[in-house]
Amino acid sequence: MSILKLFGLDSRPQAGESRAETETVRKIVAELDHLPEERARFVAAFAYILSRVARADLEVSAEETAAMEGIVVEHGRLPEQQAIIVVQMAKTQNALFGGTENFVVTREFNQLADRGQKLALLDCLFAVSAADESISTAEDTVIRQIADELKLDHADFIEVRRRFRDKLAVLKQPPPDEPR
Repeated sequence: MSILKLFGLDSRPQAGESRAETETVRKIVAELDHLPEERARFVAAFAYILSRVARADLEVSAEETAAMEGIVVEHGRLPEQQAIIVVQMAKTQNALFGGTENFVVTREFNQLADRGQKLALLDCLFAVSAADESISTAEDTVIRQIADELKLDHADFIEVRRRFRDKLAVLKQPPPDEPR
C-alpha cells in the first residue's frame, strides 16, 4: 500500500507543477512505497499523532517540525529525506482533516503498537511539545487525551510528563515584570 494512500494524498501532478519537480516527488514516494505495509501504517500513524500534538495550539513551530523529523528518523528508522516527507504529509493531513481523523488514526496506532511503543510515543509527544521550550496547556491536554485513547494508565502519563515538568507552561513562573 502506498504511504500516500495512508495519508490520503495523491501523487498526480497539480496545475503549475514542473515536470522535474513532479519527477523528484515521485522518486521519493517510490522509496516510501517500498516499506512493508504494516511498517508504513505504523510510521504514518506515529507521524500523524506527533503532528496532532504539535498542532494542538494551532501553530506548528519550526522547532516542533525539526523535532518530529528527528523522531521519525530515530523511531521510524527512516532516512532523513523520507522522514521530512512523512512529517510534511502528516502535518498537511492533520491541518486538513485533524478534527475527523485524530481519533481514528490514534485508534489504529493503538492496534498496531505494543505497550512499549505506546510509551515511547507518549515520550515523543512531550518531546515535540517541548521543542519550543514550552508545553502549552493545549498540548498537555491533547497528550493526555492521546494517552487515554492508547489505553495507557494515568500513572504512565504522569511518569512521562514528570520528565518534562520544567517545560510545562502552567508551572513556569511569569517574568518578574509581569503581574501575577
